[in-house]
Amino acid sequence: MFVAEVNPDHITSADIVVSIPSFNEADNIAFTTMQAGEGLSKYFGGQKTVIINCDNNSSDGTREVFLNTPTPVPKIYISTPPGVTGKGNNFKNLFRKVLELKAQSIVVVDADLKSITPQWIKRLGEPLSSDFGYVTPLYIRHKYDGTITNSIAYPLIRTLYGRRVRQPIGGDFGFSGRLAETYFLSNTWTDAISQFGIDIWMTSIATTNGFSVCQAFMGRPKIHKPKDPGSDLGPMFTQVVGTIFDMMIKTAPYWKAVRWSRPTAIFGFGLGETEMPPAVDVDTDQLFLRFMAGYDENVDLFKEVFTEAVFNQLKDIRGLSQERFNFPIEVWVKVLYEVAIAYKRNIGNNRKRLLIALIPLYYGKTLSFVKNTEKMSIQESEEYIENEALVFEKAKPYLVENWPI
Repeated sequence: MFVAEVNPDHITSADIVVSIPSFNEADNIAFTTMQAGEGLSKYFGGQKTVIINCDNNSSDGTREVFLNTPTPVPKIYISTPPGVTGKGNNFKNLFRKVLELKAQSIVVVDADLKSITPQWIKRLGEPLSSDFGYVTPLYIRHKYDGTITNSIAYPLIRTLYGRRVRQPIGGDFGFSGRLAETYFLSNTWTDAISQFGIDIWMTSIATTNGFSVCQAFMGRPKIHKPKDPGSDLGPMFTQVVGTIFDMMIKTAPYWKAVRWSRPTAIFGFGLGETEMPPAVDVDTDQLFLRFMAGYDENVDLFKEVFTEAVFNQLKDIRGLSQERFNFPIEVWVKVLYEVAIAYKRNIGNNRKRLLIALIPLYYGKTLSFVKNTEKMSIQESEEYIENEALVFEKAKPYLVENWPI
């Protein structure tokens, strides 16, 4: 039987909320819930607090596990209707509920976290009482974990909106009640945002609507279910990248006026953490094969989308052996900029096909990143990513000058 909301303690108001979005997370949600409860009790004990599980009507008992997990603070369970899935739809329920509760501070953490501690709630929540409106996480990640972030989301958001937010799709956030209202009332909602596009949309809205943004150093690596970047991306890639491009269209007057990025404040201790994240194994053979096959499959579209110079550079990359393979950052930046321009023009009247065609090129860029950073430490690979982001910024005039009116 479908239940939209369970509120055993009849909570009608709250100062601070911790939310855990979920879909079939019965095996994981108890640990995250306990850590959230301890964090709220220990660090926000003088305030009215509640944990909200925003669920997609899970069939595996997620609701029962969540509600039966002992916590020192009350809990509320909210669900989307049967058949309505998507992380973004969970957040829509959250935005509505926190406005109803008149909450001032909201923290969101992933349900499958294995490394969360009570301090994570403190670090994501505390800056919200210091006039910050949006808090993103900063944690040590393996150099091959989060390659969509490293190659696309981080450098593009930084270049477009002028804020260096290292984990714009990190999954763990803090935001103010005022920003929750901005989210809830926004007219930029899309099907992609209702799914995996939600994180990058939240970061884009926060940075373009005048909210103070900071990064919270989490003190531990993020340990959850990492994926080989060469494995099937499913819909996540097209939803995240499509949302970035959709927001580029809607915020063009804003980002065209931004010339260079500036650092974003870091809340918490410095990067002195010694605990290393778990390794991420990468199947480089698979990356190479998917690049080659995807290039050949989309070559006619590439001729239509890319300028002659960029198309010829891609053709040269296609001619490389796996041993000599390299995808120069200068080419990758132009690829992303020209795909964004084609997306705005709606070339071929099929934006989704354009996003899918970008995937094999992303595989090629990821293979190049893996090869070039193979012998680097995590810190050295971070410097490599920072240098690549600077190339994005230096090439921004090309994007501005060629952006369709």
